[in-house]
Amino acid sequence: MSVGTELLNAPFPEMVKSLGVGIAEAQFELDLVSMKIARMMAGYAPDPEPAEGAAAIAPSGMPERTMLVPLGDGRSYSLLELGFTPTFYQFVDTLIELKMSISMSRETNIARSSSTTNASVKGSVGFFSASARMTVSSVSASYSAKYQYSAEGSSLMRTKLVPVPPPAILEERIRAMIAATIGQPG
Repeated sequence: MSVGTELLNAPFPEMVKSLGVGIAEAQFELDLVSMKIARMMAGYAPDPEPAEGAAAIAPSGMPERTMLVPLGDGRSYSLLELGFTPTFYQFVDTLIELKMSISMSRETNIARSSSTTNASVKGSVGFFSASARMTVSSVSASYSAKYQYSAEGSSLMRTKLVPVPPPAILEERIRAMIAATIGQPG
């Protein structure tokens, strides 16, 4: 297996997809939280949990404003009426950094050893004489192969959130709801 093949096997497309889907889901959750905060800043109680039942409805058909700040003039005001605004956030910059180090090595060792032995023989029988000389070599060979593979990796995913102003139409609708309830006891 080559280093190039290993690099191609990195799940980079899946990482990009997961990051994109994660950012979209996180953005949705951030928007929902900001909407709940806007509702509370308008003076309305937080949305009840489904098990608790429906929101309290005032006789006018509007939800009851219970989260108001009493001031010295005898009236109670919502945070929006006092000039506060909810903060919305948006993902503006996302970075994916993937570092990989893959190395492969192959080592081959071949060792040979030899030994040489010399022998000589001389002799005579009767009137015949003979001599012989002999050299013997033994060879020993060994072979070993060593394969090494190492893979290192690290990844970094970074994203940046910045506050953005609430949508203009949301501000208009909240202010219209506040205006409709100003004459009602809070």
